[in-house]
Amino acid sequence: MPPRPFQQVDVFVSGPLTGNPVAVVFDADSLTDDQMRTFARWTNLSETTFVCTPSDPAADYSLRIFTPGGELPFAGHPTLGSAHAWLQAGGEPKGEKIIQECGVGLVSIRHDGGALAFAAPPLIRSGEVDAADLDAIRQALGLRPSDVVAANWVDNGPGWIGLLLATGHQVLGIEPDFAALGDFKVGLIGPYLGDTGPHDRPDYEVRAFAPGIGVPEDPVTGSLNAGLACWLRGQEIAPSTYVAAQGAALGRAGRVLITDDNTDIWVGGRSTTVIAGEVEL
Repeated sequence: MPPRPFQQVDVFVSGPLTGNPVAVVFDADSLTDDQMRTFARWTNLSETTFVCTPSDPAADYSLRIFTPGGELPFAGHPTLGSAHAWLQAGGEPKGEKIIQECGVGLVSIRHDGGALAFAAPPLIRSGEVDAADLDAIRQALGLRPSDVVAANWVDNGPGWIGLLLATGHQVLGIEPDFAALGDFKVGLIGPYLGDTGPHDRPDYEVRAFAPGIGVPEDPVTGSLNAGLACWLRGQEIAPSTYVAAQGAALGRAGRVLITDDNTDIWVGGRSTTVIAGEVEL
């Protein structure tokens, strides 16, 4: 089988090697599901993607997205990283925006200054979290009931549950028990108040935990930030534009820009190709 073009892209960066890497394999139509799963386990990144020919004529390409533990119908940083790699490889959108086909359907991606941004897909599950599940999550994260300002399902494919804490510093102080967290996929968000945050003054701190799919903590998470934005904007808790920081607990400095234009919620950030070459699978 001939080698395939490959890029490894750092996504949601604020500087060199500060974001979340995604491995992107092109010309993947003939790869089997097992080959994709095996390569995703081998890269051991949060996600590995495979660019295929779309079945929908409106799409520019189709994307398969794998974690080390299995396939996802949608994920945010792989969406932006793969779009960046596709453009770098000479891809030209059919229309004004890039249209990605994936497990949740068609996702629009636009240029947003020097960055790319995707339109947050609608939540497939929202609303209150079961009390027993919320109690188990709190215990796994070492939180008291009073520590959680609000909780909600924010599932746009991967299955996220969102918890709003009082401050970004409280988010950074969490030391999760991954074994106790089990199959829950949990995102935390907390605001920075005044001048108490990082030097570039993001508005929120975010963390993402998904140990059940082989990602104990994800460095920077587009799907979670999209789901959180849909929830917080729907409840009029967050402003129409804000910047979320993520990754500090892992030595990263990811930055995610949220923009609500009253039609779509856009989730954006800068990407850069770190490795380019070929892979033999």
